[in-house]
This record gives sequence, structure tokens and C-alpha cells, in this order.
Amino acid sequence: MAQADRTERIAAPGGADDPAPAARPAGFLGLRHWGRDTRGATTWRRGLVVAVLAVLTGALLAFHAEVPNSVGNLGSLLETFLPWVGLAVPVLLVPALLRRSATALLALLLPVVLWANLFGGLLSDKSGGKGDWTVVSHNVAAANTDVPATVRGLVSSGAGIVALQELAGRALRSYETGLADAYPYHTVEGTVGLWSKFPISGIAPVDLKMGWTRAFRAQVATPQGPVAVYVAHLPSVRLKAEGGFTVNQRDASAQALGDAIQAEPVRKVLLLGDLNGTMNDRSLAPVTSQMRSAQGAAGDGFGFSWPASFPMARIDQILSKGGLAPVDSRTLPRDGSDHLAVAATYRYN
Repeated sequence: MAQADRTERIAAPGGADDPAPAARPAGFLGLRHWGRDTRGATTWRRGLVVAVLAVLTGALLAFHAEVPNSVGNLGSLLETFLPWVGLAVPVLLVPALLRRSATALLALLLPVVLWANLFGGLLSDKSGGKGDWTVVSHNVAAANTDVPATVRGLVSSGAGIVALQELAGRALRSYETGLADAYPYHTVEGTVGLWSKFPISGIAPVDLKMGWTRAFRAQVATPQGPVAVYVAHLPSVRLKAEGGFTVNQRDASAQALGDAIQAEPVRKVLLLGDLNGTMNDRSLAPVTSQMRSAQGAAGDGFGFSWPASFPMARIDQILSKGGLAPVDSRTLPRDGSDHLAVAATYRYN
């Protein structure tokens, strides 16, 4: 009977005399034994579709310049909203975790690293040092719903130089009247204008190949020395079902503007305006390849300026070359325009 009792104790599952189960090794990051699914697939064999999508996201970030513009100008469309490609990471992270897929999680490191390499530097505050004067650029919008608020915002910015785009009709007279006390010097060419606390001279339109004036050049006599200021509003882009991202006119105008800036005899140059494109857009290379972005050099974050209700892209730019050092860059509070005004403070070296 004693032998039988001993046999029953040994055979009974979960009995008091059962030895504790041996702990299984966790493996690398605890993932080696992260369970099997109902079909027996391990953590390294699950989530392959998510992993492929993660690699494709990384490829878009790494090789965005290789996406052709020949079909609907997809390359420029991608580059306009390139920072937002990073949103694919948290979206893909959810199914990767739900599937408990180590392969998908490792694949997601690729777009994370590439996105950080492209845009991580924009997330820190790079402002610093004292500047000599501030400039503002603002597409005030022909359909501005609150011109007085826009005028108050421009004056309160304390800028020494202000460039405006989409000036027309009675609103133009409101800007001229409202800004007159703060800015004794101003000029308007077509639908773009320049207001300044410093004398303006050498005004000349820039031919953007559009048939009417949406850009000009002027020389501003700052207390530190002369600066050539270009004010420009490049043609709008459109997203059409039949034509894709239509940018051909914008691209031709960008080339004309780039040629004019390249030929500028004054060494220190500012470009203020709505370029209808971002610094990542290859089609703006005739301009951006020779100039420095104030936001990229001295801003805090992306500085998205459009649309004002939910900014998704920085198409309003302040660029410089020739020894003008940006020490701060920012957007101004929303007013009656569909764009946010952009501001930058410069030191004249």
C-alpha cells in the first residue's frame, strides 16, 4: 500500500511533491519565447507583412529623390509632405505589438532611424544670440476674413522688414493705411509688397514667366549695411484627379527666381515669400540650393505655415545668403489668413 501511495503522489499532476518547472531562458530582449500563435508560428515568423511595410516606409524616406515626377509629379507631392511619412511608424507599431512580432519591431527601426536623420535636427530649439533686426513674410490671403487683426499682428511683431503676398483691392489700402505709422517706407508691385523701417531703393520686378508681377527685388538700407530683398509669390500648386500634383508653372517660376537671385550683385540677400513648396521639394532647387532656411538654421520644430487651421507644410519661406546669420525663426499667431505669418531675426555679419 505504501508503494501504491507513493506512485499516486508521483503521477498526480500538480501534486505537492511535483518539482517546480524550470524557468525558460528569456532570449534576446525576451523575444525568443514570445509565444506561438494558433498555427505555431514563432515571434520571428509572424508579422512579415508589417515588416515589409516598415521597410517600404524606410525606402520612401531614404530614396524620396528617386520617386519620379513624370507621373503626376508624385516626387514633389511626396517631398512636400515628407515629414508626415513618419506617422506610418506608430500606425505599424500597433499591429506589430498585437502580433507580438519581433521581425516587425526590428524592421520598424529602419524608418525611425531614417526619419530621425532627416528631421531630428529640426525638433530642437536652435535659436540663440542677439540679432540686428527681424523680418516677417505673410501671405495675407485675398479672402482674408480679418484684415485689422492681420495689421495688428504685423505691427506687434516688431519686424523691421515686412513682405506681404496676395495684396488686392480695398484690403491693399487697409494695409497701406494700417502699416504707415510703423513702416515709413513701402512699395507694392503687382500683388506683392514690402514695408520697411529702413529706406528702400533699387526696386525692379522679377519676371516669373506668368504674365503679371508676383515678385520683385529691392535694396534695403539697414543700419548695418545694404541687403537685397526679394519678395515672391510663386504660382499655386494643385492636386487634380486627372493631372496629379500640377506644379509645372510653379517650377518654371522657381527657375526664373533662382536665376535672378544668382545674378544679384549685392552680396547679402533675403528672399521672403510664399514659394508654394517646401525645402525638401526638388523642384525648388534653383532657389533653395543657393540659400539658407531661417527655420532650418535657427527654428524650433518644423515651422509649418499652411493651412493655418491645421498647418501641415512650410510653404512660406524666409531664406538668406551672403553672411546674414539667422538667430531665431518662428511662426506668428493665426489671423484672418489661411497662412501663418513666418518671422526670423538676423544678425548682419
